Amino acid sequence: MAYAAFRSIGAYVPSKILTNEDLSTMVDTTDEWITKRTGIKERHIAAENEFTSDMGTFAAELAIERSGIAKGDIDMVICATISPDYFCMPSTATIIATKLGLGNVTSFDISAACTGFVYILSIAKAFIESGMKKNILIIGAEKLSAITDYTDRSTCILFGDGAGAAVISATENKDEAIIDVHTGSDGAYADLLMTPNGGSGSTHDSLSQEASSCFMQMKGNETFKVAVRTLTKDVVEILQENNIQSSQIKHFVPHQANYRIIKAVGDALKLKDEQVVLTVEKYGNTSGASIPMAINDIYEQGTLKKGELMLLDAFGGGLTWGSALVPFSPLK
Repeated sequence: MAYAAFRSIGAYVPSKILTNEDLSTMVDTTDEWITKRTGIKERHIAAENEFTSDMGTFAAELAIERSGIAKGDIDMVICATISPDYFCMPSTATIIATKLGLGNVTSFDISAACTGFVYILSIAKAFIESGMKKNILIIGAEKLSAITDYTDRSTCILFGDGAGAAVISATENKDEAIIDVHTGSDGAYADLLMTPNGGSGSTHDSLSQEASSCFMQMKGNETFKVAVRTLTKDVVEILQENNIQSSQIKHFVPHQANYRIIKAVGDALKLKDEQVVLTVEKYGNTSGASIPMAINDIYEQGTLKKGELMLLDAFGGGLTWGSALVPFSPLK
């Protein structure tokens, strides 16, 4: 039987940094206020001519290089993004595949907001275990600055740009395999976090009204409450179903949305501080890129070792949520 193994990680962040002090000159806020409520100190912002596909390509190149798998052996590319290069089509994944020189491989995007990376991990796992594909490149990439209203204090303090990528490949060794992935959604809460961007579900009287609707909108307090409750429940369930104790988790890698959410879930699971991966302070919320960027950080710091178990956990607009139990299984 074929199993799916998490072979490598890579990430990219733009060079420009937007600090809390910078934001305090744009909207009515302070560094103290932002830090206390979110844990965020700064976020990276892509250049005007730097697209989601560019960032995704840089991250993907690094993931492929580290994977020990030839670029020509990649047979699928999946990109999770809510800030694609183009509305509807072509998919950002097809553009990334072309920029990588991968040729005629299956490529497509998915939209699951901040849970996007967990969703594409589950898709890659299914394709590999079915025998349909052998080496899948998964990418979370976001240029959220393009869909952020920098006059809206409630949202502009949260989001940043960046990309993360991983190579998932087939293995016959069960010890290397992704153990389990949970995903879920509930559209009844769709209005808590959305981008009413002029799709077929909305009409607009003017171009200016349509343009303003392309920005993210969030009901922060309601989203916080649902996020903590949902994430905790989902993580407890995936651990129980796989007979794994929280003490066995080497790296808890949550979506980096808000330090208070991460702390609440970590406390509920009785995780120690050294088990929890935190990057929200320097990157902010990068949606579908958040988890792979965080994994890349611990990899580059040398604290992610072969065979160590990661617990991934995410929550996003849709509403969507997901968790995964993933041993790090590099070939080199």
